[in-house]
Amino acid sequence: NNPFSAREALMEENTASEALIPLFKLEKLLNQDQGGRRITLLGSIEDKPALLTAERAAFPSDIKTLEAFHQCLRNVKNLGTNDIYHWYLASASQGDNNPPDLKLNLIHPCTDKHIRKYSPQGVRMVTETPEIYKDRVRPYIIKQREEGRLDWVFNVLEGRKEQKDIIYRDPGPDGAKDEAFLLAPDLNWDRTTLTSMHLLAIVERRDIWSMRDLKKTHITWLKHMRAKILEATVQKYPDVEKDQVKLYMHYQPTFYHLHIHVVHVMLEPTGTQAIGKAFGLEHLIHQLETMAGGPPEKAGMADLTLTYILGEAHDLWTQVFQPLKGAVDGG
Repeated sequence: NNPFSAREALMEENTASEALIPLFKLEKLLNQDQGGRRITLLGSIEDKPALLTAERAAFPSDIKTLEAFHQCLRNVKNLGTNDIYHWYLASASQGDNNPPDLKLNLIHPCTDKHIRKYSPQGVRMVTETPEIYKDRVRPYIIKQREEGRLDWVFNVLEGRKEQKDIIYRDPGPDGAKDEAFLLAPDLNWDRTTLTSMHLLAIVERRDIWSMRDLKKTHITWLKHMRAKILEATVQKYPDVEKDQVKLYMHYQPTFYHLHIHVVHVMLEPTGTQAIGKAFGLEHLIHQLETMAGGPPEKAGMADLTLTYILGEAHDLWTQVFQPLKGAVDGG
């Protein structure tokens, strides 16, 4: 066995393989994943059918390369600005006429809470009883709202920002102001790729902060919102059908003002759609409908024990559930 012959054979094989790519003749785009990060093309090579899948390489992690990457951004176009949040399209390729291939989100100035949220962290499953919610979690939520973290939400609701992006504004049944809501694109969506569609329905009223505040008396309103959201979505995006739309709420949510996530069913599942984080709107309505005990104006989600996921950097883990865990383990 000659090691040089084997190496030469391998090099020839690699060269022959690499020569196939320029010979590929495109017939059509066969498939495209969320955001176009991976595409599958149907074509031919020397009159024989061929499939070519292309996937964007992972971003580098060393600082010098990242600095060079940042400096080479071109054709930055602002899509919107609201309070400390900004989002853009940009190109990482040389040349002034290259189409955008990047979606950028900027938070400036960011807070320690933002930094913790976007840093790698472990996750924990926690169980929140009605008592823990009342005595420990709700006071935390009140504090978050008092710190003015909802300015960007109020900017939208009060007509100061993002008005051109609003897809639908519902005044509420018979003009009931406390049941009004609006529908707009989520800032993380590129607003082009329908299979990665992500919208937010934000309620006008300010006394419902999360799904914990929902009661049996809200069932009719929730059903009304669901119907109107689906109707407005398919009207705005005719290529999307109602049974291709998924509606859910987060608990714990990113911000404490009731909102509903509206996404395409083909949106690639991430941690934000995981069991223990995302609670389907239809399931929440069913829970309220089948809930027993107490008058409708009082019985609600605050009466249930919920199990959900928390990041280890989340204040509720460090301030509430980790100490509770330590007390149980130490007891």
